[in-house]
Amino acid sequence: MSASESPASSAVLIARALRCSAGPHRLWGPLDVQLSAGVTWVTGGEGRGKSSLLRMLAGDLVVPGSNLQLAGTGLQTDPAKYRKKAFWMDPRTSAWDQSSPLQFWEQGKRLWPLWSAEICRELASALGLDEHLAKPMYMLSTGSKRKVWITAACASGAELTCLDEPFAALDRASIRTITELLQDAAAHSSRAWVLADYEAPAGVPLAATIDLGD
Repeated sequence: MSASESPASSAVLIARALRCSAGPHRLWGPLDVQLSAGVTWVTGGEGRGKSSLLRMLAGDLVVPGSNLQLAGTGLQTDPAKYRKKAFWMDPRTSAWDQSSPLQFWEQGKRLWPLWSAEICRELASALGLDEHLAKPMYMLSTGSKRKVWITAACASGAELTCLDEPFAALDRASIRTITELLQDAAAHSSRAWVLADYEAPAGVPLAATIDLGD
């Protein structure tokens, strides 16, 4: 397991003493992470805890004894404010199945203070979601649901944006759109994007890599 880090002075996120276990067996940790703006790739074999790491960084999964600071806000001292600065959505979730994309995005305005309705509209159209906007999420394909989450991730304006296998189940045109989005994200000066996948995103400059091993 290894992590390439950024100097603390330029870090958007600083996380200390993260660890992940499967039953009685520790998969990795303790792990310290410093993330700068741009795109960080999390890699590792099946069942190595890539999704768990994203959840930890976003404040969705709290590890006792850990310490996380995101854009000047501590998870342990102000968890509500911390989570408003982070985007994470389990792509397999059924929690929003009765809601339409429009209803979910309307909630996004409340969940993430920097939400951009303009970015949401433009990306939804680019990803071919216009005909699905009023449908309940349970009627959407796996790929279309992922497009809904990715659209929210971009529109959220969150200082930390975590994406779990964003290319899975997508058509080629959408993969090109997401790749271009990540290429733009690589040049962001204030947002850290963390992408968990088995392969690095093609053509996207990386700020760092976290390898959780095989």
